[in-house]
Amino acid sequence: MASYSFSDIERKWQRHWSDEKLFRAVDDFTRPKFYVLDMFPYPSGTGLHVGHPLGYVASDIVSRFKRMCGFNVLHPMGFDSFGLPTERQAMKENVHPANITARNIDTFREQLDLVGFDYDWSRTVTTSKPEYYKWTQWIFLLIYNSWYDHEAQRARPIAELPIPNDITDPQEVETYRDGHRLTFVSSSPVNWCEELGTVLANEEVDEWKEKGYTVERRPMRQWMMRITAYAERLIKELDLVEWPSSTIDMQRHWIGRSEGAEIRFDVVGSNFHITVFTTRPDTLTGATYMVLAPEHPLVPHIVTHEHEAAVLSYKEVASFKSDLERTELAKVKTGVFTGAYAVNPATNEHIPIWIADYVLAHYGTGAIMAVPAHDERDHEFATTFGLPIVEVEDVGPTAITRTISWLVERGIGRGTVQYRLRDWLFARQRYWGEPIPIMFFDDGTKRALDLDELPLTLPEVKEFKPSGTGESPLAAVDAWMNFTDAKTGKHARLETNTMPQWAGSCWYYLRYIDPQNDDVFVDPEKMRYWLGENGVDLYIGGGEHSVLHLLYARFWHKILFDYGLVSSPEPFKRLFHQGMLQGTDGRKMSKSLGNTVTPDEVVSEHGADALRMYLMFLGPLEASKPWSSKGLEGIGRYLNRVWRLIATDDGALSPTVQNTPCTGEQDFVLHTTIAKIREDIDKLSFNTAVAQLMIFVNEFTQASVRPVSAMSAFVQCLAPFAPHLAEELWSVLGNKHSVFLSTFPTADPSKMVRDEVEIVIQINSKIRGKLVISSSADAAATEAAAKADATIAAMIEGKEIRRAVVVPGKLVNFIL
Repeated sequence: MASYSFSDIERKWQRHWSDEKLFRAVDDFTRPKFYVLDMFPYPSGTGLHVGHPLGYVASDIVSRFKRMCGFNVLHPMGFDSFGLPTERQAMKENVHPANITARNIDTFREQLDLVGFDYDWSRTVTTSKPEYYKWTQWIFLLIYNSWYDHEAQRARPIAELPIPNDITDPQEVETYRDGHRLTFVSSSPVNWCEELGTVLANEEVDEWKEKGYTVERRPMRQWMMRITAYAERLIKELDLVEWPSSTIDMQRHWIGRSEGAEIRFDVVGSNFHITVFTTRPDTLTGATYMVLAPEHPLVPHIVTHEHEAAVLSYKEVASFKSDLERTELAKVKTGVFTGAYAVNPATNEHIPIWIADYVLAHYGTGAIMAVPAHDERDHEFATTFGLPIVEVEDVGPTAITRTISWLVERGIGRGTVQYRLRDWLFARQRYWGEPIPIMFFDDGTKRALDLDELPLTLPEVKEFKPSGTGESPLAAVDAWMNFTDAKTGKHARLETNTMPQWAGSCWYYLRYIDPQNDDVFVDPEKMRYWLGENGVDLYIGGGEHSVLHLLYARFWHKILFDYGLVSSPEPFKRLFHQGMLQGTDGRKMSKSLGNTVTPDEVVSEHGADALRMYLMFLGPLEASKPWSSKGLEGIGRYLNRVWRLIATDDGALSPTVQNTPCTGEQDFVLHTTIAKIREDIDKLSFNTAVAQLMIFVNEFTQASVRPVSAMSAFVQCLAPFAPHLAEELWSVLGNKHSVFLSTFPTADPSKMVRDEVEIVIQINSKIRGKLVISSSADAAATEAAAKADATIAAMIEGKEIRRAVVVPGKLVNFIL
């Protein structure tokens, strides 16, 4: 049998969609809307492999289906194009990052178009383009010029921050405001990678260490965002979304809400004290030693001379360990005694103060009271170093309440809530990132740029490698570091750090709504229409972004919500993570492993529709699954059967397709298929939907006459999955307009009940025959029909039927 010409058909319909602007979203506020979003890609030099379109095909199916159901659909695509990978590639090739980015985007765009997605390319955004990052900078300044009002539970303009009466000096006022801004400068220990020449977020350390890079803790000046102010809302408002339970659990764990108490321990022989947070204040009498994080700022002040060398040595070793390495439960506990002691306020005993890397400076207060009888890690540490272990008898909720009251009465503690979440380290020592729109003056003051000064664009540079001094390459640009501010007349310099890659991806879903607007970041009316009260209707992307991207995007969105700039409290109503596609060797597809397959080669050999259908048929969308060329060939054979169901080899309408009504059985198969496809697309159960499409073809291939009505409805059901083939067959059936301008068929429940049903007849529990009877036959009629069957009658003749097991519509079993 000849194969249909998928290459010609796919090129033909892709051109048609583009020429007709078929998938361009229109701001028609009178229609019901549906906003389906993909996590946009980072355009790397390696291009896409077939694992990347897995989620994209899923969102495309939903998008096309919703269009056919009458929704006004927004399905955009863009590129997350600032960041370290492009900068590293640019250094390697000695090509400017902007040129690398443009080249990579062209490659990605070509590959995406090959697969036939219904993206509205008129709304595309690229985070590294000035017209986009102008508004990233504007949002940064909105956050910078805000403080969090804990009473009102919202962000407010910094100008509305109440200033204490005793602060009157303008510089002191500004310093006070800086201490409350949601974006601020801090000098604190950070993860520094010398080879990359930049700071890494805690969450990025393990990834780069796995690639062979060395990361150490080093105190540096950094921009931070006060995401901790939103910790409670970030936890509570997870109740508003329809996300995978595992993702919600990961976010809750990352934010890490804990109820307990802060307790003050005085350091013996000094004016210093150590504050600890504990969820078990009722075990205070069992605290036999204290442990500080090696980076705790108090360590240099309390360490005794005889222990100083050991402490410094231990701190240096700890600085090269990631948080994961430091907190691994299975690792052997290490630590060093500082020589100092603290007073246990419940027992008045002097307890030793140690440092150990299993305590993190950025979690809690960076210090713990160790209760080895009631904590596994403390017990292991105490056992290792021979420290006392004292069991506390009076423990539990009642004892916790009593202990907190006792602490408050004596002024040495209070009940409180702590979060594992730390403030967001929002600066990178790189060139290829959004410039931070703040300038600094020689007198120590600074000025945020105004909207009419945005975007602050990156200067043209010949050298964009790390400076080697801890500053970004921008520090070597004279025009950046030495100029006169036009608005104040002061000598000024600009911030040399740039924003992290996460910045642009925090809000890109909003810019898709109004990407060409140069007056505001998004038109309010368009925003209210496309977001509504719940946010993006469906967001599909990888589970590797379960914490960082989603957490940061939620944070920014809530600030915008506080100012009335977005209409929904959460950015993404429904979230779904596609699984990972593995190579034929069972490992994750990766160029470094040599097991990737590109969409280009698959589309060339088998067609885009075959790739799309195969990716969906492999298994549940959320599951990891291996790639198989044999399975792909099977899908290709199926699509050829679809073609022959309706068309001749030369593309004409098959003579078997006639304008006749469906038989009862054909109606059953058709309407069952329509109902199944509708249900499965809504559930994102695409593998079972494809299986139902296969059942339809199997059933109708056997028919000598195939009703036009059934073939038309089938093509509409197929269209979201194999859009090119569906368009061609829709045309063959005599339709003048795109199948995606038609209305998706609706199942008739009355036709999903068979008039007749095939039952199995067993004798002594072994199948001996089958029989077609009325689907309404009761048990007595079913048994009688089975006995009347000639074959069965001969088998039971002259024998005693001891018992007849009858399941109407299913089977009869005669026990002889």
